[in-house]
Amino acid sequence: MQSVYPLQSALDALIDVVPLVARIAVVISIAVYLANVAVAFGLVQKIAGLSKYLTGPANLPDDVGTAILTTTVSTTAGYAMLADLRESGYLDDRATLVAVMMNTFFGFTQHVFTYYIPVLIPILGIYVGTLYVASRALIALAITLVGILAGAMLLSEANVNRSANLDPDELDENEQTTRDKLLAAWERTRPTLRRLVPRLAVVYTIVTLIVTQYDLEAITGSADPLAQLVGLPAAAVPVIAVYTFDTTAGAATIAPMLGDIFTPRQAVATLLLGGIVSFAVSTFKRSIPFQYGIWGAEFGTKVIIVNTVLKIVFISLTVVTLLAI
Repeated sequence: MQSVYPLQSALDALIDVVPLVARIAVVISIAVYLANVAVAFGLVQKIAGLSKYLTGPANLPDDVGTAILTTTVSTTAGYAMLADLRESGYLDDRATLVAVMMNTFFGFTQHVFTYYIPVLIPILGIYVGTLYVASRALIALAITLVGILAGAMLLSEANVNRSANLDPDELDENEQTTRDKLLAAWERTRPTLRRLVPRLAVVYTIVTLIVTQYDLEAITGSADPLAQLVGLPAAAVPVIAVYTFDTTAGAATIAPMLGDIFTPRQAVATLLLGGIVSFAVSTFKRSIPFQYGIWGAEFGTKVIIVNTVLKIVFISLTVVTLLAI
């Protein structure tokens, strides 16, 4: 009888993951197709002119800047564009990692208008909420600046293959009708979807299976020594534990204690520490499926390591600075 349980768990995981992958596939399809429509109608070239101020110092071509700026509208589309540049041979791995680092601030900005301003700031209040968002913005900006510096120091023309054929089936732009351009955009979208969606389905299924078998909440045990190390109130531990699994719930948990138990800077430091503790959970449940789906396991692991290390370093520096003032 025991042999039935793993099979049942696998079936339950598959049932759970099918609608999730379906939703992600729809989002990816729309985002990538719209990005390719922008390419077909020449909008990308106009944006690329602005991006040279970003990519120039990092020794990257304007096309990369376009992908990075696209991240402000859709993280998925921005990453997918970078993945296409890498898989076409236009960028090597080092140049792609630099571009991923530079992506950080632009990926953050979309959340300012979709989550931080309408949701988090009202929960935490204007002062604490703005201080928290500003801290997160500075952390993201610091990582982007590290990417630009890394590009300036480590990249050269050898990391970019400008002869790579990015759009082998594209017609002469002057000869294309509107219908031709829309169809060409779909033709460029299909290979991306064929590559990404199966990967996402497999990885999300595996992750869902493991999550159902193991208690990931044990990771919050690291919150106690972290809070004690930086001198936060004992009440920080449950806040961090809640924040680890739900950002909004974590903010709602600490909000009633503002002023009485937590100073504004302590509150922001607590939420940022929650971000550090949550990395193990969020990396496993979200980053691995997303990054592996975009890049594949080998390069996706490199992206996760670079992102995680940089975020932990700059969040830690921010926490120490907040509590030292």
